[in-house]
Amino acid sequence: MKRYKSHPWHGISIGEDAPEIVRCYIEIVPTDTVKYEIDKESGYLSIDRPQKYSNIIPALYGFIPQTYSGKNVAELTNRAMNRKDIEGDGDPVDICVLTEKDITHGDILVKATPIGGFRLIDNNMADDKLIAVLKDDAIYGSFQSLSDLPASVIERLKHYFTTYKDLPGDDTARCVLTQVYDVDVAHDIIRRSILDYQNNFGYK
Repeated sequence: MKRYKSHPWHGISIGEDAPEIVRCYIEIVPTDTVKYEIDKESGYLSIDRPQKYSNIIPALYGFIPQTYSGKNVAELTNRAMNRKDIEGDGDPVDICVLTEKDITHGDILVKATPIGGFRLIDNNMADDKLIAVLKDDAIYGSFQSLSDLPASVIERLKHYFTTYKDLPGDDTARCVLTQVYDVDVAHDIIRRSILDYQNNFGYK
């Protein structure tokens, strides 16, 4: 029996039903006024930065354990954009989880159904943001595709991810959204990120 906390990135399984259903580690929730992020060395949740402006994450936000944005994830972005210079950002794959419930803190695990995502480029690196719904959620649980979401929800998520790293006075946006994709591409991203993780860390 384990007598220690598993590392949220490396010590927790993505789940046997991936990519259709994935286990997610949630770092921040909509009520947070501080941006929390996993400390990659220790596995503990740490303060990344206070939220200086009014841009609040409109969903649960975190990452998928034992995934990695590397060569295979970047290959999909390069192919979609007809480029060869995009690299993976070296992080686990980010995911937003929509739910009708008020979940008041992060540092939790949830099961979610990916339904699509956003292809973002951050400083010339692939930084995909997958969109998912909480498994068995009363409102969102039956959604299977990004097209099931109201347009207003998609626009709210777009606005957050294209502005959350910007600062007043910036001439250009740091994060550029190049494509909105559906569930089939989200599944491909997950499969590729699992392979990237195995290639990078050697875990099976």
